[in-house]
Amino acid sequence: MTLPISFEDALAARERLRPYLQPTPLRSYEPLDAETGAGIRVLVKHENHQPTNAFKIRNGLSALTLLSEEQRRRGVVAATRGNHGQGVALAGRLLGVPVTVCVPLGNNPEKNLAIRGFGAELIEQGRDYDETVEVAKALVRERGLHMVHSTNDPAIIAGAATIGLEILEQAPDVEAMVVSVGGGSQAVGALVAASGMRPEVEIFGVQAAGAPAQYEGWRAGRPVALERADTFADGLATRGCYELTFEALRSGLADFVVATEAQIADAVRLVLRATHNLAEGAGAASFAGLRLLRDRLAGRKVAVVLSGSNIDAETLRRVVNGEI
Repeated sequence: MTLPISFEDALAARERLRPYLQPTPLRSYEPLDAETGAGIRVLVKHENHQPTNAFKIRNGLSALTLLSEEQRRRGVVAATRGNHGQGVALAGRLLGVPVTVCVPLGNNPEKNLAIRGFGAELIEQGRDYDETVEVAKALVRERGLHMVHSTNDPAIIAGAATIGLEILEQAPDVEAMVVSVGGGSQAVGALVAASGMRPEVEIFGVQAAGAPAQYEGWRAGRPVALERADTFADGLATRGCYELTFEALRSGLADFVVATEAQIADAVRLVLRATHNLAEGAGAASFAGLRLLRDRLAGRKVAVVLSGSNIDAETLRRVVNGEI
């Protein structure tokens, strides 16, 4: 298996995060086990309980705590559909680093509001995440800002790996993990954590059928770039594969599945009904994947990462009313 960072990198990230973040809960829910079926014992990793309501604060803090004094003075820029931007913005506020966040036009307005609330400058430009990355790169050239990429940064992946470290410490007998895949930091982080603690633990990835570039690349054995990414799970709405995560996903995942919009929406309703927690589309996709992988995971103890809960009110209304 090809990994972009070492297990020691993950441990070092955990030490950098320790002054700022508490471990998130890992909980079981009888109704969730019953609705999942096949004798699967489900453990929910509540990254929705982070101060940004999503796991990306781990990534932001991991990256910004490694900046030089000169980089901190100049400031950083990030491109995002929301959660990465919130994570970098809050990390910047905690560490005194100026942050600029670029989002696509028509982005989730509540995520935009949260980014501004953490003190970042918000720039709205580009039709989707991939175009917004180019906007951020232009600001690196024009302003001398340091780019904090949501995926192609070893420190970002190290931050995400701390989720897997916590799961394996909280549940030493866990047999598998199911995680949503956008850029892939979360899944690759889980692979890194398992490699150093329990290599026999299998990691499964889930992507939205409307934005399946990573899945298609995984199947083809080579990176794939698509023209569009159409999903209400905005945290998964990427059109390509990424240099630092692709080979690890290709060689390390036990399996990779895609979930339809209807399946992801039904998973949002499942999480709400069975755990009384809110999940955004990207946060619920892992639960949709759990259902798709039910036969393979039958009778096993499985950790599922609820990666975030930043769903906007209108999208939530449509999901609850069965309009998606």
